Amino acid sequence: MNAKEAQKMVKACLSQKRYTHTINVRDAAVHLAEKYGADPDKAELAALLHDAVKERSREELLQILQNNAIMAQNAEKSPPPVWHGICAAILAQTEWGVTDPEIVSAIRCHTTGKAGMSKLDKIIYLSDMISAERDYPEVYELRRLAEEDLDKAVCTAVEKNIGWMKECGKSIDPLSLEALEDLKRGMQTREDTHE
Repeated sequence: MNAKEAQKMVKACLSQKRYTHTINVRDAAVHLAEKYGADPDKAELAALLHDAVKERSREELLQILQNNAIMAQNAEKSPPPVWHGICAAILAQTEWGVTDPEIVSAIRCHTTGKAGMSKLDKIIYLSDMISAERDYPEVYELRRLAEEDLDKAVCTAVEKNIGWMKECGKSIDPLSLEALEDLKRGMQTREDTHE
């Protein structure tokens, strides 16, 4: 599947609001990929597919996870709001012909992050949080950071996301906590080597 096919597919299966978000994420991802030396074509495809199954029912998502248990890696034990990323990554491989592991990974972890995020993982995660239609108070700081320092922006984004989840009393995926710890460790190492 190429970007043109992906865009056509998501336009047909998503609400106008979700489709607009997807296009905004694509635009942000391509910009950040070009800025930080990642592959803009991979960023475009990952961004177009990241929310492709977001509007499917919980039952449908659970069925995808159960039908692909090995690829799902016990994902049904994760909080249901993160299932759509895992399911989109599974369908990317099983139905949509996406074989690039970097793209699959970026789709899969766009809501949770993970330890050892690649540059593309970070770009898709961040682009989802700073897309043009977003207007929560902290988005302006994240957009500014995104233009200055990808790692700092992603670390801040994961931290804010975990904070919001705690405030709302929602369960936090362990992958997010691992991602934050790993990102902070990476930032500290970077600071230590520049002293």
